[in-house]
Amino acid sequence: MAADIGALDTFPKLLLHHAKVRGARPAIREKDRGIWQTWTWTQLADEVRVLACGFADQGLKRGDHMALVGDNRPRIYAAMCAAQCLGAVPVPLYQDAVAAEMAFPIQNAEIALAVVEDQEQVDKLLEILPQCPTLKHIYYDNPRGLRHYAQPQLASYDRLREIGSEAAKRDPGFLEREIEKGAGDDPAAMFFTSGTTATPKGVVLTHHALIDRARAAAEMEGLTDRDVVIAYLPPAWIGQNIFSYAQPFATGYCICCPESAETLMTDMREIGPSYYFAPPRVLEALLTQVSIRMEDAGRFKRALYRHFMDVARRVGGAILDRKPVGMAQRLHYALGDLLVYGPLRNVLGMSRVRVAYTAGEAIGPDLFRFYRSIGINLKQLYGSTETSVFVCVQPNGQVKADTVGPAVRGVELKFTPQRELLIRSPGLFREYYKNPQATEQAKDAEGWFHTGDAGYLDADGHLKIIDRVKDVGRLDDRTLFAPKYLENKLKFFPYIKEAVAFGHARDRVCAFINIDMEAVGNWAEKRKLAYTGYVDLASRKEVRDLITQCVEQVNADLAADPELAGSQIHRFLLLHKELDADDGELTRTRKVRRGYIAERYASLVEALYAGKESVHVEAQVRYEDGRTGQISADLSICDARSFPPAAAREAA
Repeated sequence: MAADIGALDTFPKLLLHHAKVRGARPAIREKDRGIWQTWTWTQLADEVRVLACGFADQGLKRGDHMALVGDNRPRIYAAMCAAQCLGAVPVPLYQDAVAAEMAFPIQNAEIALAVVEDQEQVDKLLEILPQCPTLKHIYYDNPRGLRHYAQPQLASYDRLREIGSEAAKRDPGFLEREIEKGAGDDPAAMFFTSGTTATPKGVVLTHHALIDRARAAAEMEGLTDRDVVIAYLPPAWIGQNIFSYAQPFATGYCICCPESAETLMTDMREIGPSYYFAPPRVLEALLTQVSIRMEDAGRFKRALYRHFMDVARRVGGAILDRKPVGMAQRLHYALGDLLVYGPLRNVLGMSRVRVAYTAGEAIGPDLFRFYRSIGINLKQLYGSTETSVFVCVQPNGQVKADTVGPAVRGVELKFTPQRELLIRSPGLFREYYKNPQATEQAKDAEGWFHTGDAGYLDADGHLKIIDRVKDVGRLDDRTLFAPKYLENKLKFFPYIKEAVAFGHARDRVCAFINIDMEAVGNWAEKRKLAYTGYVDLASRKEVRDLITQCVEQVNADLAADPELAGSQIHRFLLLHKELDADDGELTRTRKVRRGYIAERYASLVEALYAGKESVHVEAQVRYEDGRTGQISADLSICDARSFPPAAAREAA
């Protein structure tokens, strides 16, 4: 059996294996017009065969690149595997990216063929077509709105299937011969980095890297072909691709594609995933919805919820980790599970979740403990595009709120004197495409990947990440300044959506803050505070006072940390608009582009440090429909109380 598994060293070979041994079992489900449609492994293999033959007829060959743009859909994943059958390299692009952001990856990878979901994506590619002369074929899945498009590059997905069916009849053994040529060391996919600080880089990952890491994590968690996963994050993000492509192919489990973002919660309740992934922002949004619903509930329900959540906070995590808990407390928790936790897990769509992961950003300890306390086995993992995701994972029974766990099987970790984390793993990327200089800087001659993350291992061998090495700075008195750490602590509060901290080479720390419109709006409505929109709500003195309390709580926490007590936040302002990827302020994975923001809003930064009480701002913003507009506002600058270091207080 081991030899058989070793021979399955590419995704197309795994597909044929699943079609043979579990052909009638579901591979992918998609909700369409309110009804779940199922593709079995046999049906998926048949679809891939037709598509691969069609791609070959249209000129796609070994080593070529093919773009994929769309939401999680069976046809998107079938097209990915079809390209791999021919030895071509699929390049998923973010479906919410504006047209200009798609131009560089298409130019860089010299993409000639693209498969897209709908008219929106077609329009983007047609817009940049003059800049991308290599792009010759665009195949669209959903024909709605495209009836009168006459560009020669365009054809429907169904037309591609027709071409493929005819080609397959002419040479029935073609696909098997092409698949057999593939090897584990061949490139399987290319994912472009988010470009937080520089031009995006194409990360080339091999079949071996992705399959090895998918299998390592699956073995650790005991995943089987009976597990079910919901695929709702962008396919262009390596995390979603691992959970909805690499691991299903490695284990044979089924993925489910929700109808839309609006129906996600309902769809989750219907399919009941057993294996789940969510970045902290998604978990924060879910908890915010729960909190708002509880505020609207009757007095008895609110009291019941608060009582049993206190019980959950005391013993829920210990029960989940199978630690000793008294019988009386277990019974009390069991009653809470019947009345509160069980119904709450059902509302969240997590009734059947056996393993849940969070990654991408630091998660607040209170948020993390909330999910674990109600019986959801939420764990943290650490990884990146360059490492095929799985580097560190918290094992069952060894879950901590402030670490990301020990190294996964096969991974080695070490640190430079500057605390930078280095990784050696079977899942490491091959190269940055057409960028040998960046490849040499990131991966040394001994095979160590330089992550750029600063951290250390605790006494139990669990990894703790502090910040990006390049972002760790010093105040002018040499106090350690870790902006991302501070920003994450601020975002742990439900009222704060984004934060940007400044302080390197300055005398103190100041910050920009975005309020969470939903959470603060609900808070304001409960207090009968009228407002007309984001700018008006953020300008209210009551809201500034609310956020000041959050900032001062962060400062009180920092005072207890010997290394960071001196980097408490002294002044802040509430931004006039939400930071937005379309305005270049965030990446598509919602990481703050701190340098760009500091440059764009330099006058606001200087006002914070000049001791001003307010500052006038006029800025251009981009709306969801693509229009631009001007915002003019006077922003109040708030002072926050700081606290003496805990060591100093204790000595006094």
